Amino acid sequence: MAKKVDVEKVLQAARSSIPLTVKSYTLPHETEIYLEEILGHFLKEMGQEKLKDPLAYCLRELAVNAKKANTKRVYFQEKRLDLETDSDYVEGMKHFKQETLDNINHYLEKQKEAGLYVKVIFHSKGRDLHLYVVNNATITRKEQIRIYDRIARSRAFGSLEEALTTVLDDSEGAGLGIVILVLMLKKIGLDEDAFDIDVEGDETIAKIVVPMSKVRLESLELISEQIVREIDSLPRFPENIVSLQRMIGDPDAEITAIARSISTDPSLTADLLKVVNSAAFMLPKKVDNIVEAVKLVGMRGLRNLLYSYGTQKILGSETAETKKLWEHSYRTAFYAYNLAKNLSRKKEILDDVYVGGILHDMGKIIFSSVHPDLMNKINSFCRDKAIPSEIFEDLAAGLNHSEIGAMIAENWNFPEALINAIKYHHTPHSAPPPFRDVVYTVYLANALCHVRDAGIGMEQIDPSVLASFKIVTEEQLRTIESRLDAAFARESVASI
Repeated sequence: MAKKVDVEKVLQAARSSIPLTVKSYTLPHETEIYLEEILGHFLKEMGQEKLKDPLAYCLRELAVNAKKANTKRVYFQEKRLDLETDSDYVEGMKHFKQETLDNINHYLEKQKEAGLYVKVIFHSKGRDLHLYVVNNATITRKEQIRIYDRIARSRAFGSLEEALTTVLDDSEGAGLGIVILVLMLKKIGLDEDAFDIDVEGDETIAKIVVPMSKVRLESLELISEQIVREIDSLPRFPENIVSLQRMIGDPDAEITAIARSISTDPSLTADLLKVVNSAAFMLPKKVDNIVEAVKLVGMRGLRNLLYSYGTQKILGSETAETKKLWEHSYRTAFYAYNLAKNLSRKKEILDDVYVGGILHDMGKIIFSSVHPDLMNKINSFCRDKAIPSEIFEDLAAGLNHSEIGAMIAENWNFPEALINAIKYHHTPHSAPPPFRDVVYTVYLANALCHVRDAGIGMEQIDPSVLASFKIVTEEQLRTIESRLDAAFARESVASI
């Protein structure tokens, strides 16, 4: 469990310009989380909470690189190789990454025995925030040149897409990660001069200076022309769906007339019957009458089903990537529905959270069609670095998939609840209060899917959302996910 942050101590340091130092010999994941929390409190005190994600990446990158530098020292010593000798350096780096990953506990223990540490220092100076990452393994001239080479090369990249599609040597920490760090600084309005690395005595010091008067987060409205064109080229909703939506909105329309109109579309009819006969409705017997199905779903539920159906028809599911996205979306929808029904017991949002779950990642389909290889590269890089992919989508395209999806939903005149579920499913705290229940539920459902698939922990989930669902322990979180997973598996088998 991560160490609890002494908030008062952090705030006192931020307000009094007192350096706050955290020292670790092994830098476990819990310490990384602890450092991020401290950073968050400093930024909140300075009125710059929006900088947390990009600066957290920078801080983590430097801290992990410092730990790797320490690991490299003990590894080379164990192999009786000299870091300063070119031939030894080449020989040592051949297997450094894999061998240290395979035996990480051994090498971390060796670092501790050798007294090699990583210190992270937070220091507010007026309106500037200084972040220092210090380790007591003196950087070699060769290593320093490599880092400055990465910084110089980063000037050529205008976006993450360019950086990821350029072949870079990642045998050491100071590879692509440093390039991304510089791009992160650019993202908040700073150039590479804000970052420096130097040696003082027997310590290597990496420093980032963030002058709050100069920072500016680039507007997420500045989307790439490619994505704008892709969104503009999307066809309008099918006429039969639009016609049905009009009928549903007509208070004088009869259910039999609506059912008759639905029955003219065999695919829509099959989808509606599939939803009604799913485990969510827990019916005593199978329904095969379309009029009965419409009555059971209700007008609001039918309206939302039509948005889901129309979206999938337009965006398609031909590629392996889009099929995978829709599979994840259906799981998210199932989780969201059951969270609202059984945990928060807010039945008035059942329809919205179900369809919000289905549609929450629709922007990824557009993103992947514009950048077909980039999505996989982003996901791979983010898994390696344990960071949210949406930060990198911002860098790559000027707009993340949540924003793309919301823009499409607005173009298609979706209800506000669905637009907000799509737009804020990664940033629930930003959702407007009237739609927060829907957004929180879709967000948690999506997070629980990632608990299952990617093994994320409770510390990576928005605490305000956890509190709203009264989830207070990791065990409780994983129990909820395992039960939802089992229920989803039962439904999947039943529908075959």
